[in-house]
Amino acid sequence: MTGKTINELNIGDSAFVEKTVSESDIYLYAGITMDINPAHINEAEASKSRFGKRVAHGMLSAGFISAALGTRLPGPGTIYLGQEIKFTAPVFIGDTIRATVTVQELTLEKNIVRLKTVCTNQDGKTVADGVATVMAPKV
Repeated sequence: MTGKTINELNIGDSAFVEKTVSESDIYLYAGITMDINPAHINEAEASKSRFGKRVAHGMLSAGFISAALGTRLPGPGTIYLGQEIKFTAPVFIGDTIRATVTVQELTLEKNIVRLKTVCTNQDGKTVADGVATVMAPKV
């Protein structure tokens, strides 16, 4: 894992994590969170939906953002304070999601960082878009 302290961060710094969503990811997420919505875990029911097949939980993509913040930028020791997020397209089993975080604003005296957060699929389509607020490590 890599990371930066609040004093090492600059506006425009960026990092990402990337993962291909598997069927087991969806089942594990459903089990951990108790979100067993048929849209995620029941192919027959999901086939009747507007997407025609199962979709990953939106918050799974948000979890990839959390991974980018906590392991890449700012990195280990980061404390998540908040997230504004809009889910703009579905994520399907087999999609490769890239969660990118980019420093937008630094408040050094309060140790606060605001970062643009974007998740895109393998085709470059944005599936989630927002802004995270975190406390970066001091040392």
